[in-house]
This record gives sequence, structure tokens and C-alpha cells, in this order.
Amino acid sequence: MTVAIRRAAAEDVDWLVELLTNDDTEPYLRPLAAEDVGAEVERSIAEPERFGRFVVEVDGDRAGAMGFEQRSEVHRIAQLGGLAIHPDFRGRRIADEAARLLQRHLLVELGYHRLELACYGFNERAIRHAERVGFVREGVKRRAYLRHGEWQDAVLFSLLREDLHEC
Repeated sequence: MTVAIRRAAAEDVDWLVELLTNDDTEPYLRPLAAEDVGAEVERSIAEPERFGRFVVEVDGDRAGAMGFEQRSEVHRIAQLGGLAIHPDFRGRRIADEAARLLQRHLLVELGYHRLELACYGFNERAIRHAERVGFVREGVKRRAYLRHGEWQDAVLFSLLREDLHEC
């Protein structure tokens, strides 16, 4: 099994919308309108060092999505988010391998110093994933996000270039 990531292209937009708005995925991601996905793909192509919407592939088949956005140019910080693996591909640690590929791309190839991510406090699967792929838990933003009518905590993580095991 070969896991790869690539920048999303226009022909991926419908597939991404379906994945990111699926009833099994949507509760765990920030709200995203279908028209925003196309705009994100365009921005990813136009600003490759500042923004990225990626497709995760397994043996050439689309299996998931992930992304990043530059938070600070001066301090070389990127915010990660939007990780979703299609239900047909779950349970094989595909997200772990894809996350490591994105980490290396951002920290080594693009020269970021720090990667940050936040996930809903109720998303135990995302919390376990972040810890498995080397992120360090930094804290909790209490009742930070209004999601489906209820305030949710956000668990905060970071990863520094020196945290990578194989630079």
C-alpha cells in the first residue's frame, strides 16, 4: 500500500465536497460550504507556500483530504486542519502516513518552524491521531467553538521541526 499526498485540483472539488460534508465526517470538521471548497483549491494552487488543500491517495485512489494555512510568515507557523479519510479507507493508519508526509513537506521543504492544529475536545480519534504522529499537546481552549448549538473545547497541539524523527 502506497500513501501519497498531492495538491487538490479542480477535478477533485466534487469528490472533496462529498467527503467533507458526508454525515460521517462533517461533525468533526469546521463548517465548510460547498462553494468554499472550490475557492480553497484555487487558493492552494495560487499560493502553494501559504495555503494548501491536499488529496490523500492510496495506490493512486483518492482516500482523503488535509490542508494547511500559513498563520505567521515572520515566525514560520502553519495551521493544519481538514483531515478526513473516506470511511472505505479507515482503520489502516493512512491518516498517520499522510500526516507525516505533510509534516515533512511543510517543515523541511517549505521551511516552516512550527505546525499547529486544534481539534474538538470530543474528537477522541483526532486526539489519538495527533499524538501518534508526534504532535505535542499544548493545552485546551475551553468552550472555544460553537458547534451544532453547543460550546466545544478545542485541544491544541504543535510540532516543531526538531520534533521530526528523520530530518
